[in-house]
Amino acid sequence: MKKTIHHTRSGTKDASKVFRKLRTCSRTFFHILNNEFGHPKELEERAADSLAGGILQEGHQCGMLWGASLAVGAEAHRKCKDPNEAIAVAIKATQYIMNSFMKNEHTVNCRDITHCDFSSKLSFAKYMISGRFLYCFKMADRWAPEAVEAAINGLSYNEIDEYPVSISCATEVARKMGASAEEMIMVAGFAGGLGLSGAACGALSAAIWMKSLSWCREKSKKSSLKNPDAKKTLETFYQATGSKIRCNDITGLNFNTIDEHTNFIVNGGCDMIMKTLAKS
Repeated sequence: MKKTIHHTRSGTKDASKVFRKLRTCSRTFFHILNNEFGHPKELEERAADSLAGGILQEGHQCGMLWGASLAVGAEAHRKCKDPNEAIAVAIKATQYIMNSFMKNEHTVNCRDITHCDFSSKLSFAKYMISGRFLYCFKMADRWAPEAVEAAINGLSYNEIDEYPVSISCATEVARKMGASAEEMIMVAGFAGGLGLSGAACGALSAAIWMKSLSWCREKSKKSSLKNPDAKKTLETFYQATGSKIRCNDITGLNFNTIDEHTNFIVNGGCDMIMKTLAKS
């Protein structure tokens, strides 16, 4: 069933100001889209700090994408009564967002955009001294209106009846970690390396966000970017995968449809990795 999504706010002109205030790209775009939909979520947004810089600053998919995906997941949960429909809508909306981002940047990876290895003090110093960090603020201003438009169009996708059963690896990990129904749908778009793109593992990012959410509930007002629990989850993941992080490297597959990904999970794909993440 088609869901009509209405544009409710107009804060995208100040994206760089929001970015400067909130300090991470992931939190910024989670916040911007939540406000557009009229449902801010301070705690959940703060937990998204840990996805900045391409997942704990590892340089993978830009944090703006992870944050935007969480926001459309939250909106899908509000708009769809059936969980299968909500998962499919969240994945489709994430794909719309990623396509929009790719048209602008010609890459989805943080390191390609920033030219920075955040684990290196020297590289980070060059990033700051050169002024390259300013590009991310300009990018936020440029892409925010398009991100909102892509999110609205994706959330209005009307062919969801094609997917009567929809499963997301990220949702399954969140479920195993005790997530609420809303939280499970919020991470649904992470499936298959974020929107089935095959990039850095969506189940990993879901686990990191869930760990960060728990940490934020205990550590009021602190950023989750340096959350030791999330770092431990990343280390455990690398041990389980032999340091692989890309979905298509781990699975040996490229998921072209939601059905393909659903069937992979139903047939036990990545089961051990998901259980390991949930226990990390």
